[in-house]
Amino acid sequence: MEPLIQSVPLLPEAAALRAGRPELSEYVERLCTRIDRVDPVLHAFVPEPGRYERLAVRAAVLAAGAPADRPVLYGVPVGVKDVIQVDGLPTHGGSALPPGVLAGPEATAVGRLRAAGALVAGKTVTAEFAVVAPGPTRNPHNPAHTPGGSSSGSAAAVAAGLVPLALGTQTVGSVIRPAAYCGVVGFRPTYGRIPLDGVIPHAPSLDAVGLYTAEVAGVELAASVVCDDWARLPDADGPMVLGVPDGPYLDRVEPAARAAFERQLARLASGGLTVRRVPAMPGFDDLVRQVWTVIRYELAQVHADWFARFGRLYRPETAAAIRQGREVDPDDYRAALKARERFRAELAAAVGDAGLDLWITPAAPGPAPAGLDSTGDAVMSLPWSFAGLPAVAVPAGTLGGLPVGVQLVGPEGGDERLLQVARKVEGVLWRGPE
Repeated sequence: MEPLIQSVPLLPEAAALRAGRPELSEYVERLCTRIDRVDPVLHAFVPEPGRYERLAVRAAVLAAGAPADRPVLYGVPVGVKDVIQVDGLPTHGGSALPPGVLAGPEATAVGRLRAAGALVAGKTVTAEFAVVAPGPTRNPHNPAHTPGGSSSGSAAAVAAGLVPLALGTQTVGSVIRPAAYCGVVGFRPTYGRIPLDGVIPHAPSLDAVGLYTAEVAGVELAASVVCDDWARLPDADGPMVLGVPDGPYLDRVEPAARAAFERQLARLASGGLTVRRVPAMPGFDDLVRQVWTVIRYELAQVHADWFARFGRLYRPETAAAIRQGREVDPDDYRAALKARERFRAELAAAVGDAGLDLWITPAAPGPAPAGLDSTGDAVMSLPWSFAGLPAVAVPAGTLGGLPVGVQLVGPEGGDERLLQVARKVEGVLWRGPE
């Protein structure tokens, strides 16, 4: 059996493919061979008969162009979460619903990747409709543990080196948490920065398309392709101030992971970044209730027709979430949306008053839990997703042989600077065992 952990940095992989090392036909053959060998254990991809033949045809079309005209992602294989539409591949959404019911035009994000030369390696496993019912994907670091969710397959595929780039989606923590559990970089941009057309919604006012790579520089490359109006910024000068949101939010972190986070902060301070503790989110329990009020209400609205027609085909966890959403009073939903606006203003004021560049937190309450019946706790991403802010998970070592990560959160629209600082953080943090 080949090793499961074999992640491939996107930047050098893309450069090698553009240079023809190896030739694309050979690369595709190797790619499909590794998927065939590893995925029966990992279950990161939705099974696809004829994957090699499909990719070989597309690779031949790409290779027919002039080498000098090869685009930036020429031949790069991409995993696409199975709630995102791809022309030529069915969308199941991790469900038993007939694929024709869920069909739709290809997502803009996928079209942009294809236009940049990328090859869609296949659909990656998702929790049913990106909610809570987990798929079969296993954590490459320990197959007895969850890879996180709902973008399970995308994170695991990048960690295992099946692809150097994958698309996920995040409503609460479905990009950031799997990245932390699988030891890769996960990026959730500012709400709306990547178009959401062609994505089966979960909660439309929170949903975002996100990216997975092995390294921050790879996320920057991919983001420049799929994000609206991406800007190339000069390198940031001067000290960067990272804010730690002290209070009930951080109290949700497991003790061992909290101790590891404090060691990570000390390394960052020694590495030249300023760490500043800021009291934040005193009413965190109320915030959690508001978030789930919005999500469950919107989920029920999205699935109203499908659930009426195919409710018997939904998994119990998803059906329960939809029924909860049906019970939400519309006035409570509207009140929660107003609370979100107040929360955004409070966060912005706290950043300004404390002179912060970014927030820094653990990316998850702890390492990936054992078992595949749950995808873990998304609470570390919850407030930032509610506010629509950009966030990135950066690997930060291991606990008990499983990865942990830090989460960096930037201001609205500050995605480019966020990733610049994430590169600095990545360079400082030691990735070995704690």
